[in-house]
Amino acid sequence: MSYGRPMDGGLELAEGGSERLSLGVAARLSRYLQVLTQAKKMGKDTISSQELADYTHVNSTQIRRDLSGFGKFGKRGVGYNVDALVSQIRKILRTSGQHNIALFGAGHLGKAIAGSDIFADHGFEVVAIFDTDQKKVGEPVGSNGRLRVRPYADLQQVVDDEDIVVGVLAVPTEAAQRVAADLVDAGVKIIFNYSEALLQVPPDVTVHTSSPAVDLLYALYFYLT
Repeated sequence: MSYGRPMDGGLELAEGGSERLSLGVAARLSRYLQVLTQAKKMGKDTISSQELADYTHVNSTQIRRDLSGFGKFGKRGVGYNVDALVSQIRKILRTSGQHNIALFGAGHLGKAIAGSDIFADHGFEVVAIFDTDQKKVGEPVGSNGRLRVRPYADLQQVVDDEDIVVGVLAVPTEAAQRVAADLVDAGVKIIFNYSEALLQVPPDVTVHTSSPAVDLLYALYFYLT
């Protein structure tokens, strides 16, 4: 798919005339949303562009420019209403509502993910967790043990029944490619990869790899320079 030049507000004109965010704007809005969601949990009603800048390390002028491209959200001297801005950014990112996740790997990392609010805070719900270890199948996981580990063989059926949109891989590196391939075959288009594997997927499938080591290297670079 080809795209034209960026339009005002960080939008691009996609093939067929529809609008989509540029990658830079989408990435920054996601960072703003992360901070705003936490601020909301802390009981903050308003937040300034400078506060957003302090937490995201994005220049406050850039933040105001990003947000002004989609409407008038803030008031001079008052800041942005946290609830309203969370709602608006979710609409802009098209993440309003609930999106179902399947989690693969019921080890320490998988159980930690299933038991945390890391995805739930942003409208994603882990509705199934899988493992190939038959000894783990049936074990309760998640908050209050609300989920039971499912056998890996149920992947396709669960993707269909639960309308899974994201597959999260918390599996050993050597197992990640197989799981990714099976998710692609099942019709899942978004994969969040916690392993170190370099996944081979079709062009229409999005893979995001999360690596604490890479994030630390990034932070260290700016500390040293």
